[in-house]
Amino acid sequence: MAASILLQGGTLLLHGHDDHVESVKADLLIEGSIITRIESDIEPSSGTHIIDCRDKVISPGFIDTHHHVWQTLQRGRHANQLLLEYMATGNFTSSLHTPADIFWGEVGGCLECLDVGTTTVVDHAHCNYSPEHSKAALAATLSSGIRPVFCYCPTPRLDSWDPFKINMDFLPPWVMSTLEELVAHTSLLNSRIQLGFAFDGAWLPKEVIVNTFDKVKSLGIKVITTHYVHNASLSTNSLMALGTPVAFSDLGLQSHSSVGVDCHSNQSASIPSELRLLLQCSRGLNNEKFIAQDKIPKRVNKTIEEAFNLGTIAGARAIGRGTELGSLKVGKKADIVVWDAASPGMVCAAEEDAVAAVVLHSSPADLEMVIVDGVIRKEGGKLKSVDFSEGNEIWDGENGIWEWKEISKELTRRRVEMMKKVEKIDFQAATKGVIQGFYIDEEKIMESV
Repeated sequence: MAASILLQGGTLLLHGHDDHVESVKADLLIEGSIITRIESDIEPSSGTHIIDCRDKVISPGFIDTHHHVWQTLQRGRHANQLLLEYMATGNFTSSLHTPADIFWGEVGGCLECLDVGTTTVVDHAHCNYSPEHSKAALAATLSSGIRPVFCYCPTPRLDSWDPFKINMDFLPPWVMSTLEELVAHTSLLNSRIQLGFAFDGAWLPKEVIVNTFDKVKSLGIKVITTHYVHNASLSTNSLMALGTPVAFSDLGLQSHSSVGVDCHSNQSASIPSELRLLLQCSRGLNNEKFIAQDKIPKRVNKTIEEAFNLGTIAGARAIGRGTELGSLKVGKKADIVVWDAASPGMVCAAEEDAVAAVVLHSSPADLEMVIVDGVIRKEGGKLKSVDFSEGNEIWDGENGIWEWKEISKELTRRRVEMMKKVEKIDFQAATKGVIQGFYIDEEKIMESV
């Protein structure tokens, strides 16, 4: 692998003052994992890997700040399900996954993220049925090549499906001792991986929560996340009747907001797709206020640039890494995506407004290259091979170098085996159990209002 990469002659999307994004024709030099030069006519040194980026748009890699990456084997299952149905058929079916199933689901989720241009993902990893489950997920993440914030998550577990019974011991001793063990792994030091903590146990006694957070912070963990009804994904919120995300709402929280996919078992993992949906939905909702009063809006609500920033620099700041990630700047990490500006979807749009071309006109098919930490992970529109041995210090259940075609076959095989387990479950009874277990007032569940 070349020690340096030169992206030559492309249109760079550069963040400037007040996060304004400018399209600039220039070269970009990567040395190791860092962007070291952005200027015209860079003279490459011997051994530099030169990539012709004429007719290309070069943007920062996208940052997904809320995603359950392990759920690949459940794809397609929740297309017509609301939250209560999803809790039974989605969240709690983590109990049916072996550690190896979690590993493969995590690999599939990480590689979809890379394929659609996500270079950093905050993984709310609520798959912690045993120490081995979380170790397998973390090993897969490390092997995939993505830059994750792996948020280790105490997970509600089932005692049984029939009758549906939730194990109320949310924090058995092994949960926190496993986190300590993961923090101590030398393979994580100076790697792409950042450990975080995901916690959805706000119903626990105050002293338990305080002690848990004190322990987490004592381990040096800086990113702590939880669920919020109006969360990061409009796709998931719209499907599951959870309202619109806060990012472009009237709550005034845009400066502290970012976006995520949430469940790639429901929809694509593409952040540009989420940005597009969020932007146009917020515009539509704003316009409805004017229409209701027989008025005409004077200007469009929310801009392309604001949407683009939610998926890049705002995401970096949300995880406390705005000085390292989220924009193309000398000294920052080389997390970069390269778009084909001459594709049927982006041609002409890229020449007029390259940011608009990415947010409104692009599709994953237009992504030619994805670079994470200075390493090419997708090239010529195809994912590079994955070396599973990179995660073996954490979990050694899988080995070898795998191409995507082989990975997809294994995912399909495991899905078939998973469905044999799923078909034995009475999900109507399980959904009833979820309603009772979470003390939901059934009189509020209605066909229409």
